[in-house]
Amino acid sequence: MNPLVRRLSQTVTLFSLLLMGLFISPQSVLAQEGYQTPPPALAKLADAPATPGVSLSPDRTMMLLMEQPSLPSIAELSQPEMRLAGLRINPRTNGPSRSRGYTGLTLRSLGGEIERAVTGLPDGELRIRNVRWAPDGRHIAFTLDEQDRIDLYVAPVADGKARRAMDAMVNAAGYGAAFQWASDSEAIIVRTVPADRPAPPAAPDVPSGPIVQENVGKVAPARTYQDLLGNPHDEALFEHYITAQLARVGLDGSMTPLGEPALMRGARPSPDGRYILVETIERPYSYLVPASRFPRRIAVWDRDGNTVATIAELPLAEEVPTAFGSVPTGVRSVQWRADKPAMLAWVEALDGGDARAEADYRDQVYLLDAPFEAAPTPLVKLRLRYAGMTWGDDDLALANESWWSTRKRRVYRIDPGRPGADPEVVFDLSSEDRYNDPGYPVTHTTDRGTRVLTTADGGTAIFLRGGGASPEGNRPFVRKMDLQSGETEELFRSEAPAYEYPVAVLDAAEGKIITRRETVTDTPNYYLRDLEAGTMTALTDFQHPYPELAEVQKELIHYERADGVPLTALYLPAGYDAERDGPL
Repeated sequence: MNPLVRRLSQTVTLFSLLLMGLFISPQSVLAQEGYQTPPPALAKLADAPATPGVSLSPDRTMMLLMEQPSLPSIAELSQPEMRLAGLRINPRTNGPSRSRGYTGLTLRSLGGEIERAVTGLPDGELRIRNVRWAPDGRHIAFTLDEQDRIDLYVAPVADGKARRAMDAMVNAAGYGAAFQWASDSEAIIVRTVPADRPAPPAAPDVPSGPIVQENVGKVAPARTYQDLLGNPHDEALFEHYITAQLARVGLDGSMTPLGEPALMRGARPSPDGRYILVETIERPYSYLVPASRFPRRIAVWDRDGNTVATIAELPLAEEVPTAFGSVPTGVRSVQWRADKPAMLAWVEALDGGDARAEADYRDQVYLLDAPFEAAPTPLVKLRLRYAGMTWGDDDLALANESWWSTRKRRVYRIDPGRPGADPEVVFDLSSEDRYNDPGYPVTHTTDRGTRVLTTADGGTAIFLRGGGASPEGNRPFVRKMDLQSGETEELFRSEAPAYEYPVAVLDAAEGKIITRRETVTDTPNYYLRDLEAGTMTALTDFQHPYPELAEVQKELIHYERADGVPLTALYLPAGYDAERDGPL
């Protein structure tokens, strides 16, 4: 038998024996001590790292290759977990308990002239998360999980030498991002664990009293949630781990506390860097809904942490109707308008938030510009439920609406410079009709770190990319669409036998895009395509993570196992020949 065939045959046999080991008797399991180590061939397959992730710099000149394990380690799975108000928290690190991380970072230029590993990190197994480029692309920031804390690191792209950005611990528990870059790329707004925080509250030896819940004489259907608060001790633990001190951390190592410690739900700097949009969780808490439904205060702070304006104080949302498409009343989806220095946008329900109510219009989008003293300006009414906004400029934005029960999805062209003007329908389709899905608009990163529509022909055309579902399978595409006529021009489409997805449009005018290409036998890799020249240049050369299985043959056969169970599939070693090599 061919030696390669013999080795792979042994690997397949050992893998089968390992699977059989899952079904050995309980007596055998109890007799074992410690974890059993599989044969080296199987251990190598199980420990092989996954294909690295890739992140492009804002100016699209650099790539960050992010190494990642294929499976979590036993140590990672053994971490403690607290379940509080719908959140799952690791009390050792004050971060999420079930998030995966990266084990290494490498910076590489698109042309391949530069390649450097990010250094300066502790020895041992790394767990890197929350990787973010500075808006100017000159630094990256990320968090690193240690045994009993989470640290914030910053690394210059010029040399890749990472350093801890501050001595304080990052508070990564709760909702939203643990940190955000300021638009000037000189500072980071980060949630930290308060320096004077005491030890976690201990559980009482004796309950202080019964837990009483009342329904005060009205019908109030409610959904069922998991991991809710159940007693005053849970409330105390929730406050302990979610309370954070917001701070501005400079690249020069300075750290300035902003405001007072609070139960932070989000903190997003304005595009011009003058303000911070802050959301905090307030009392009373609930034992019926998760923290996402707790009372909230939404306010605008100045860069020093002083409150400039209160946008909304939202009550506890225990009685949101249960019908799909229902939402809480009041302000929701508050965001900075991506194409303006400091303008807020949000949406409010016009139907009481009840999807069962009859209404001509469901939602209303509002705008409020700095200094946030005037009444909000109504921008557009939507007939269905608001599903997001893609900003372009004062002449163009795309508003999305959808409706769960009918699977209806619409995209409107609106004119933000003319609030109240009738929107124009761009797409009217079903979210389940994948064959006719037009894709999603292409955006690009601005100098301030926000993302806006990529346009052409004086703002009258946009670009779309999508999965390209078809009877022949998914064939991702990039298209140019004229917003006035609705006509589209296909610029790129994946061709069989490869699956090639456009991950970024580098230069729409010159037809340069970056794709991620793979086949049944080829590992996913990234390529630079020049659509006008018809050329394709490899940007990465990731190898197959399981070379022993790279050319394993798959043959559909029908046979019966010795116990009478019919089986219909068989994987054969690479190069296997039944006449030459005999039975496996």
